[in-house]
Amino acid sequence: MSDSVPGPLTITEAHALTRKLHRHLATVFLGKLAVLDLALIALLSEGHVLIEDVPGVGKTLLAKAIARSLACKFQRIQFTPDLLPSDLIGTSVFDQSTGKFVFNTGPIFAQVLLADEVNRATPRTQSALLEAMSERQVSVDGRTHHLGPPFMVLATQNHYEFEGTYPLPESQLDRFLLRVRIGYPARQAEKEILAQHRGGEPVDQLSTLLSVDEVLALQATTRAVAVAEPLQDYLLEIVEATRNAASVRLGASTRAALSLYRAAQSHALLDKRDYVIPDDIKGLAVSVLAHRLIMKTVQGANRADPAEELVREIVSRLAAPR
Repeated sequence: MSDSVPGPLTITEAHALTRKLHRHLATVFLGKLAVLDLALIALLSEGHVLIEDVPGVGKTLLAKAIARSLACKFQRIQFTPDLLPSDLIGTSVFDQSTGKFVFNTGPIFAQVLLADEVNRATPRTQSALLEAMSERQVSVDGRTHHLGPPFMVLATQNHYEFEGTYPLPESQLDRFLLRVRIGYPARQAEKEILAQHRGGEPVDQLSTLLSVDEVLALQATTRAVAVAEPLQDYLLEIVEATRNAASVRLGASTRAALSLYRAAQSHALLDKRDYVIPDDIKGLAVSVLAHRLIMKTVQGANRADPAEELVREIVSRLAAPR
């Protein structure tokens, strides 16, 4: 990667690159085009993704496909109750030949990181992700080590009803740009998956498509997408409504508002626009906001997510600017 930060592209150039990347990922991640859209939105927004789903629906495949397509270093960490922060970040080891301590980096020093079953680790280990996700750096022995670019975390968590899980703290949930549920594929897509995997893992043969410089240029282009003031007010009305709802104990934060702003910009770019429209905000409100809300009523095993229901109700009730 060059030393200079790449500048923004034209919307036409950026849209062409994102469509090309989307088609590339879709060759190995079958039947879930909407999930790929959300993953690209997170990448363009410089955000992280929380995937809440059952095992075996393609979470690792998605992370590996993104990393290989972007020529990025990929690491997978299996979170367990005995995982320590040093297992994640790394440790300093004394080198007898030099008489100095040498820092051996941990798996967090990747550009695309899959944190698998993140809510099986203890809160102490979960918190080790916070600085990395927010600041894209870690501090060890008084020294700061930068991560990426790009640095993207795709974390999976089990449902809270599963045994041996620790709920993610509000401060960590707030650092995920959006939450994704992959779900089971349709019958025809699952049949194609069986045929595709007959000769091995297709993702292992996936070629590199974009350089890191091209990814940074796409992110710069996304930041330049215009958001008119009436749309900013509309976005903030949605966020404020989550704070005033009677069923909410903790509403969406300012970081949540900024995340929805960035995600709307990314959605506009994917739709080949250099400006945001109300549908960009409405279509992403649930994915960006719901997981950040702390509700007074706990979700049961056989009922819909009350936070998602609330955000949908708010979006349907508030009038969008014309």
